[in-house]
Amino acid sequence: MDYSALSANLLLVSFIAYLVGTFFFGGAVKVSKTEKTYKDSMWGKIGIVVTIIGFVSQLGYFITRWIAAGHAPVSNMFEFTTAFSMMLVGSFILIFFIYKTPSLGLFALPIAIVIIAYASMFPREITPLIPALKSYWLTVHVITAALGESILAISAVAGLIYLAKNVDLTKKSKERFWLEAVMFTVVLVLGFVVSSTAFSLTGYEADFNYVDKNGKASEMTYNMPPLFGMSEYEQVTTDTMKPWFEMPAIVNAKTLTTFVWSLFTGIILYILIRLIFRRPIAALLQPFAKKANSQLMDEIGYRSVLIGFPVFTLGALIFAMIWAHEAWSRFWGWDPKEVWALITWLFYAAFLHLRLSQGWEGKKSAWLAVAGFVIIMFNLVAVNLIIAGLHSYA
Repeated sequence: MDYSALSANLLLVSFIAYLVGTFFFGGAVKVSKTEKTYKDSMWGKIGIVVTIIGFVSQLGYFITRWIAAGHAPVSNMFEFTTAFSMMLVGSFILIFFIYKTPSLGLFALPIAIVIIAYASMFPREITPLIPALKSYWLTVHVITAALGESILAISAVAGLIYLAKNVDLTKKSKERFWLEAVMFTVVLVLGFVVSSTAFSLTGYEADFNYVDKNGKASEMTYNMPPLFGMSEYEQVTTDTMKPWFEMPAIVNAKTLTTFVWSLFTGIILYILIRLIFRRPIAALLQPFAKKANSQLMDEIGYRSVLIGFPVFTLGALIFAMIWAHEAWSRFWGWDPKEVWALITWLFYAAFLHLRLSQGWEGKKSAWLAVAGFVIIMFNLVAVNLIIAGLHSYA
């Protein structure tokens, strides 16, 4: 049996199921007239069933890819990001059965869909592990860290719903500006998907030789017009544009190029959406958050951090240090990825401190939850892709 092909098909099924589930949760929010019908809506029940089907399918993807690869499928950006989306949906399903709130599905599933679409832009080939990755502790570290981040992401979803309901979007304010800024970052991720897909369809390639951060001669193939060149580069493909700038070895010029193209495409998409609907994107989402219980969203956000924080601590710090000692003979080395994992940990530690000792509830708590997810995504996108370090294999 071709487990690699089977895993790809199962991932596609889960993507479609999450898309369908989103529409059913939207129906539950739209047609419900009372709190009881909102919680017990048939639309919502169908939505959660479809979501569970998608989750089981994605779990099947994870298992079959593991079998095909011979190791846990968390060793590159495609594998880690899809695993993260799977755990996010799993966390949502668990919380849904506790609180029965369709609005959470209406906001959580699109985030999972965007993350899967983002993952699909990276190479999907199964490749052998480099020596540093051949460790049981790597599997434990990455899976636990992803699980912790997925639970923390649910707190951000609840926080976003709280803000979409309670921020007055009819008046200009700092709250409206920052909420729209969050929507803008989501559109930037879509910009990455659109730009990557567009250049992929054209079959664009530009080959370069360069000197890596260790002083070794290496090769690099760009799949977008190269805006930034690697250190001491030499262009091999002569019929493509030349880079505008040469970057130092610490910066991955290829992924910086991808980021700039994604930023440009995302800005164009955002402008188009604003021109078509003639109002902020956050205002488009507000009607779908109106029936959510604000107190319940605040509770979900807080409890998600209470659960996700210790899980993240185990995966991203304790297990990570054990693996680092096994791979590089040191527990801590101030690698960019390690630094941002620490920053994330400190942020959520501050979140809990402010919540418990200073009484930061409601809007303050919601803003912190959303800001925490922005930090997680910055770690996933910018730190992994642009800044060169020991985790650059991802």
